[in-house]
Amino acid sequence: MLVHGYPDTKELWDGVVSRLALGFHVVAYDVRGAGGSSAPRGPAAYALERLGEDFAEVCAALAPGRQVHLVGHDWGGIQGWELASSPRFQDTLASLTAIAAPALDQAIAAGPGLARRGRLLRAIARASRSWYVIVLCLPGGPSLIWRLVLAGGRWRWLLAHLDRVPVDRRHPAPTLAADGLHGANLYRRNIPARILRPRAARRAGVPVQLVVPTGDRSIPAHYYERAERWAPLLRRRVVAGSHWAPRTHPELISRWIGEFVEEVERGAARSHTPWARGGGTAQLAGRLALVTGAGSGIGRATALALAARGSRLLLVDRDGDAAARTAAAIPRSHAFTCDVGDERAMERLASEVTGRHGVPDVVVNNAGIGLAGPFLQTGADEWRRILDVNLLGVVTGSRLFARAMLERGEGGQIVNLSSVAAFGPFRDLAAYGASKAAVLMLSECLRAELAPYGIGVTAVCPGIVATNITRATRYVGHPEGQQERIREQVTRSYQRRNFTPERVAEQIVEAIGSDAPVAVVTPEAKLARVLSRVAPGVLRRLAGRSALPI
Repeated sequence: MLVHGYPDTKELWDGVVSRLALGFHVVAYDVRGAGGSSAPRGPAAYALERLGEDFAEVCAALAPGRQVHLVGHDWGGIQGWELASSPRFQDTLASLTAIAAPALDQAIAAGPGLARRGRLLRAIARASRSWYVIVLCLPGGPSLIWRLVLAGGRWRWLLAHLDRVPVDRRHPAPTLAADGLHGANLYRRNIPARILRPRAARRAGVPVQLVVPTGDRSIPAHYYERAERWAPLLRRRVVAGSHWAPRTHPELISRWIGEFVEEVERGAARSHTPWARGGGTAQLAGRLALVTGAGSGIGRATALALAARGSRLLLVDRDGDAAARTAAAIPRSHAFTCDVGDERAMERLASEVTGRHGVPDVVVNNAGIGLAGPFLQTGADEWRRILDVNLLGVVTGSRLFARAMLERGEGGQIVNLSSVAAFGPFRDLAAYGASKAAVLMLSECLRAELAPYGIGVTAVCPGIVATNITRATRYVGHPEGQQERIREQVTRSYQRRNFTPERVAEQIVEAIGSDAPVAVVTPEAKLARVLSRVAPGVLRRLAGRSALPI
């Protein structure tokens, strides 16, 4: 049962209905005062109790004796919260999906212990963020808005150009002006009454799915702050869109509705709290985390650090035996063999992971290889390999799992391993430095792009760390007979530096919890970053003497 909000009609749901109708019996109707329904006069006729009576009549006529799953947008969702918390509808409702719709009591709730005057001031302060609410409640306010300000197709223009909402001959409806005038009674009857006579939290008696558009200009995010108080079983999702998500994201909204309804029908619905960017490391407990290059070094140490905080681990390495050894040290973890430089293999990995274990909350794109030596002696095949692993492996991992996070709608955190080599030039590290600088910029761009979806992105830039990467690095320009000697020499110097992978892992975990844009690890990396900003010439002069910060 799909119930629209203000000032819409049932045509709001056109894109959702066409998709849900493939698997469900779907009903959408015009609420009183909108579209083809009657428009009783006076605010009293628009009390939420009267809207509940209309809903009961529709159910009795079209789904007699059956439970329905209610999906409400805006005032339709506010009405849904009211019905879900009413004993009268406990046998009628099976679930509620509320889109851009907090419970009315929640939206105007005051803090505990405040005097009535304090509650009133807080409610006014909140309402001031949604100025239109005040205007609609004022005498003559609805007429001012719909006959003067939004007359002549201006509302259609605002939807199309400000919020990028698809408009057609059905939505907004031709009855828009009259619907706006009649529907204003929803505000005039219900909001002042709740402000003056606030109620204690009334908990929903059915599972609730709450969909919060992050670009909602009408309902601020803080209206949903304590939604868990109003629903014992609450699944939150976030959609990067405007208030009119059913119009702008019909495919995504339809999928979420269908998934939630099926979970409720199977008795498998459970509360889900979205990943909170910057919400601290405590939220890692019970979360699913995937780490590439988890067979050794920083990857293994990061997996162990996440497991110590209660995360469930998916461990990926091109060396399957190494991944299995890490898995043996972490109870209830799972090992996978995959070369991150192979796009097809990564696609198979993502499909297997999401199909068997679900969408990871945290993805650490750690796998990487080393390459050092003069630029002119670095061949095309060596360039392709290091870019395939160090850069495109990160690109593919980020793309596949960010898409899965987006479609799930519960946020997440992506961590990409860059390097101190991203901050400045180092002689003999043209290929490695280019790959790691690209990872840093990629991460910064992804952070901006994915933020509206509740997905954080962190680039981690270690300096000289004692890991096995030095033993596997290829040093171009040197005969094969000298390769092992150089590897041992560099490895011993890194071991003398004695900055362990475990210390890096701890800083990675802290960066995940704080949603740090860039986590610079080791003193030399921090110095290089500062110099890259305030004295890049110094770094250029030092480049001729550089060690190998791989």
